[in-house]
Amino acid sequence: MAPREIVRLGHPALRAPSEPVPEERLASPEIQGLIDDMIETLRQTGGVGLAAPQVGEGWQIFLFERELPSEPRPIQVVVNPLVEPHGREQVYDWEGCLSIPALLGLVPRHPAVRLWGKDRHGEAFDLELSGFTARVVQHEYDHLHGVLFLDRMRDLQSLSFAAEWDRFIAGEERAAVG
Repeated sequence: MAPREIVRLGHPALRAPSEPVPEERLASPEIQGLIDDMIETLRQTGGVGLAAPQVGEGWQIFLFERELPSEPRPIQVVVNPLVEPHGREQVYDWEGCLSIPALLGLVPRHPAVRLWGKDRHGEAFDLELSGFTARVVQHEYDHLHGVLFLDRMRDLQSLSFAAEWDRFIAGEERAAVG
């Protein structure tokens, strides 16, 4: 396993739709090596999700950390996913992206989704997800279709550098909650 370079906004891989992984190629050293490298990359970045286009690969593969009561949080590998929102409701929350470092913005997402896909061994799964995990899955799923969180923002006035967000906005939100 070797961490891969995360491509940044402007790289063509971030705007190109990804290809499904053919079932017969899933067990190949190429795809399994990519998955291993993505896991290592995610762990080293401290992120909570990573899609293959973010490491310059055009496959429908993403990873996310599962919110389970275990430590460390297990990483879920998702191959050829489908995501279906529960209802039409959307909620706003702050998002950032490893491919758009240091920027955050308010993004509307569905609070709950159903995720179908296969794991790295080709085993099918069907998950019901909500809250932060549902947001992460929608963010990573978007990457597979060339969509970035900036494209989902309805108002760019919330776009902020992380340092300024922490200094000016997060403090206000913490004070309002506390």
